Amino acid sequence: MHVVILAEFATASGGAEKVALESARGLADRGVAVTYVQGVDGPADPLLDHPGIRRIGLGLADVWSRNALSAAAAGIWHAAAAARLKQALAGLPSRADCIHVHQWTRSLSPSVFPVLFSTGAPVALTLHDYFLACPNGVYYRFDTAEPCAVRPMSAACLIAPCDAKSRLHKLVRVARTAALGRALRGHTLDVVHVCDASRSRMGAMLGGYALRHHRIDNPVRTAPADPADPARGDAIAYVGRLTREKGADLVADAAVAAGLPALFVGTGPLEAELRGRPGVELLGWQSPEAVEAILRGRARALAAPSRWFETGPLTVYEALAQGIPVVASDRSGAAEKVRDGRSGFVVAPEPAALARAFAALREDGLVERMGREARARFRDAPMTIAAHAAALHDLYGRLLREPARAPQHGIAAVVGLNTTS
Repeated sequence: MHVVILAEFATASGGAEKVALESARGLADRGVAVTYVQGVDGPADPLLDHPGIRRIGLGLADVWSRNALSAAAAGIWHAAAAARLKQALAGLPSRADCIHVHQWTRSLSPSVFPVLFSTGAPVALTLHDYFLACPNGVYYRFDTAEPCAVRPMSAACLIAPCDAKSRLHKLVRVARTAALGRALRGHTLDVVHVCDASRSRMGAMLGGYALRHHRIDNPVRTAPADPADPARGDAIAYVGRLTREKGADLVADAAVAAGLPALFVGTGPLEAELRGRPGVELLGWQSPEAVEAILRGRARALAAPSRWFETGPLTVYEALAQGIPVVASDRSGAAEKVRDGRSGFVVAPEPAALARAFAALREDGLVERMGREARARFRDAPMTIAAHAAALHDLYGRLLREPARAPQHGIAAVVGLNTTS
């Protein structure tokens, strides 16, 4: 089997890239021939150093490195990206049996989908976010700091000033979503959901597309042989981009209220606001290996209090795998892996609720019991790279045995196309 994985970067700067890289390595370890196509040229993660992985760079620019006019045009429909991708796929030594897309908004644009469909291979897209339906990608209103409640691309959506940057950015993103709809018209797309919550939520948003739905957990690098000892930790840890929608400010407020230090690993727009607060320690961006060492040495628990409907934050799974309790937002898809009161807490992303959970974690015995439960549950149902690759391999096999039929009535034909993996 030959699988093409399409992403925009070959380094793990975010969750989507990390999943793309780990899936490539896991598939290659299973003996699958993998071609990893990255939109933006640059360094590659060592995970791609495998004889079964071919890497191709399309030499495209990150949309955020362009001037405004060029970025807008390329974001809506990047003809050069489509041409380079078509050439790259045509030059492969063997035809792709399946194509799996992880990212397309930073350098590729909707223009790549007709190229992918033209190969005749099944096309899968992992929904790490909501860009398939929602123009700003996170189904969140940055103007009101709360989850969105309107139907994507409805009249209410079009007039909402919800974008994190500006109304102009919103207009460009709306145009891109409209272009995506045209690109998908007449084709069936296999979408992979990374949590039950996003599948349920996205199902209501995607009624206009011809889709087959599948459910596969994100991978987690195998937990170390020895579990962590979170009762020896001294702080509530937060790992990720320091933004309001991810709840970084909530961690700082609630930890102080609970009488525990807040330890932040990452960078972002809230860095200046958090710096200098009493009880707050900022460590900046760290390598995955350093993050693991920091969590194992300092964290009584990991906090992931997203205000937005986050799909599957990997840090939650990685902490649980090591035997570290997690305090997760009830809006996050990762909360489905946390047993409330047993391996952590599932709470509303509000300071008072978080402070109560953090205060409970001052008790060493509770932290120790939660850590053991978290570790045991991971061992019972491991979300390893190998398990993830096996699930993907099974999915690709089914797609090859049961090829999708093109919708007869364009993009609105969705009845009978939903399946479960």
